[in-house]
Amino acid sequence: MSDNFASDSTRQSARADRSPLHEAPLRSEQLLDGVLLEVYRDEVELPDGQTAKREWIDHPGAAAVVPVFEDGSTVLVRQFRYAAGAEFLEVPAGKFDHPGEAPEEVGRRELKEETGFRAHTLHRVGATYPAIGYSNEIIHLFVAEDLERTAPDREEGEFMEVVPIGFAEALEKMRGSEVQDAKSVAALMMAEAFLRAGAKELR
Repeated sequence: MSDNFASDSTRQSARADRSPLHEAPLRSEQLLDGVLLEVYRDEVELPDGQTAKREWIDHPGAAAVVPVFEDGSTVLVRQFRYAAGAEFLEVPAGKFDHPGEAPEEVGRRELKEETGFRAHTLHRVGATYPAIGYSNEIIHLFVAEDLERTAPDREEGEFMEVVPIGFAEALEKMRGSEVQDAKSVAALMMAEAFLRAGAKELR
């Protein structure tokens, strides 16, 4: 399937309003309509007027949560990631399931589903684009406090281990490359800055 995004006259009138680094889409071809992802190959106009191809992945976005308990500890999850062919230690996270969902709603849901903890307080500490070279995925980052233990409620086919860990130890594992997942690295670093700014004691 191929679409023209704009006529020549529309593109010309838009040039004056855009950033000098902007790449304007001209045509788009959908290569894959998957369960999670959609993949496209676009033709774009470069800042100098030349054209180029851009292949990119459309992702619904996600939320990642660092739960912090009264004693300053946290939990991570360990799961096997098929694309990388290895197990990873990660912060609880998950994608948007429905259009219009609030990032906070996604964060609360994924934390409960994966770890069994319900967050009564959620602080937004930032966001990250983990793969800007080929995807529009954005992950919203949160710190969760005032946690209530319930029971995990994972989706069918989702297998993981909940790993209680001191927050300081989680940071050590991140700095020692035992936590390599990009969203988890970003979330832990942003959480550390947020908690230290609030003079929270980290175990």
